[in-house]
Amino acid sequence: MDFTFDAEQLALQDVARSALERACGPDVVRALAEDPTGITPALWRTLVDLGWTGLLVPAEYGGAGTGLLEMCIVAEQMGRLPLPGPFFSSAIAATLAARALGATDLLPDLANGARRGTVALGELGHGDPLSTVRTRARRKGAGWVLNGTKAVVVDGHSADWAIVVARGEEGVRSFLLEQPGGELIPSLDPTRKVARLVLDETPVVPLGPGGNQTTLWQRVQDDIAVALAAETVGAADRALGEAIAYTSTRIVFDRPVATYQSVRHRLVEMFQQVEMARAGVQFASWATDTEAPDRERSAAMAASYAAEAGVRVTGDDIQLHGGVGFTWANDAHFLFKRVKQNEVLFGGIAQERRRLASLFIESA
Repeated sequence: MDFTFDAEQLALQDVARSALERACGPDVVRALAEDPTGITPALWRTLVDLGWTGLLVPAEYGGAGTGLLEMCIVAEQMGRLPLPGPFFSSAIAATLAARALGATDLLPDLANGARRGTVALGELGHGDPLSTVRTRARRKGAGWVLNGTKAVVVDGHSADWAIVVARGEEGVRSFLLEQPGGELIPSLDPTRKVARLVLDETPVVPLGPGGNQTTLWQRVQDDIAVALAAETVGAADRALGEAIAYTSTRIVFDRPVATYQSVRHRLVEMFQQVEMARAGVQFASWATDTEAPDRERSAAMAASYAAEAGVRVTGDDIQLHGGVGFTWANDAHFLFKRVKQNEVLFGGIAQERRRLASLFIESA
């Protein structure tokens, strides 16, 4: 497998890094961490004008028509900041769900940034998010209503609509909820807002094919997990660079900290973990775009390894910075909080490893 990007992908990577560094520096990240929506109209317009909100939208619906690999290239650079705001919930999660469900009428506004969506999937509990769904869907007159609680919905307070997963007579189904208006709640990562969504006889519109949509949603979860892993790789790569830079200039006993053998060993371990995680994400995104036979396995492997490596590397970055690494003025804590929250979103590392084990057993 050749993991070398082609010329267009390298250009996308370069543009993404330089544009994000200009538009969302450390001061902007701190300001948006305190902002309820986590985004400004100007920053959102920048992301739209660059065409990134339409990367996963087919060309016939106003998007770029690229694949998950290209989105992961951008997501990795976003993880380096880490980028605040609803890009992940709308341009990645909601777009993947809308595409899978055949909700093509939602795609043009997602691509041009006119409206933002999100996904309300898992509920309280552990394991596969689909197994935690308790929200009930039932017919009421000529329409449908939902009853239940979605405890953690990314940007559920600011999205224009949400695709809500609920259970009906046929099993897992999807429903469109306009103006969800969830309650903003505290989260580990202040740059990624989450909300609590209470559904009480809430009118919705059904989406997608009839019957049980479990298989469809498992595919959506796989793709979301790979994109999250790409973001985690970006945060970890930035943490590695920050750790190298700091330990190379910090003098202890008349020597740079980076010259001590124990520190050098830790930096090498961090590098190895970042590179292995990056390779896993690149393969998994390629496998998704090409519908490779081992797509599911590669997605679970990439997501679980990147999550563990990301937490380890960003945590080591804090340690190598010493006392200054814990301060608000240092960016290390933002990187750690982003990857730690990524680790538990949409089922988390434990679910990915359980799924990977099941796939191995089934193929034996």
